[in-house]
Amino acid sequence: MHSKDPQAINSRLDPEGFLRLFLAHQAYLFSYIFTLLPDWSDAEDVLQETSIVLWRNFGEFQPGTNFRAWASKTAFYQVLSFRKRRKKVPFSLSEEAIEALSEESNELSDLMDERFRALRRCVKKLKSRDRDLLDHFYGENTPVKTLAEKFGRPVGTITKSLTRIRRTLFNCVQQAVAMEDVS
Repeated sequence: MHSKDPQAINSRLDPEGFLRLFLAHQAYLFSYIFTLLPDWSDAEDVLQETSIVLWRNFGEFQPGTNFRAWASKTAFYQVLSFRKRRKKVPFSLSEEAIEALSEESNELSDLMDERFRALRRCVKKLKSRDRDLLDHFYGENTPVKTLAEKFGRPVGTITKSLTRIRRTLFNCVQQAVAMEDVS
């Protein structure tokens, strides 16, 4: 048996840490794979294979680095491996096209992350009653009619408020992203 520090081994093979990271990025990984393999079932299969490979290689992941990038690279290679195993794919892209799609998907992911961060900052700038309305409508999926009853306001007023809030958030996010592009 090797005389490695058991705590170092445990921290690298932390199942809970892996699970947290994987679950936080699972939806993204599926959509990423699905852009490269436009068959739902195939994408699910490759996601399962990818998750196994990620788990097996989790000891190589450097904490503090970008898990999504590491997992995406693994998924990319799993897509290529899948394509080699399945020689007769009805709609088949070249390996160069797959690589171009992969790069584009990663760039779009970064842009969406940037917009999401800006959206969170913009939501914090809203008045508390507007945040409360958003939280009920989007966070709890409360219907407009129920919100009107809860807040004692007409349905039309709630609808107009949501439209105004969306417009405000859209403009705020656009400005925030434009400011980040300048700096």
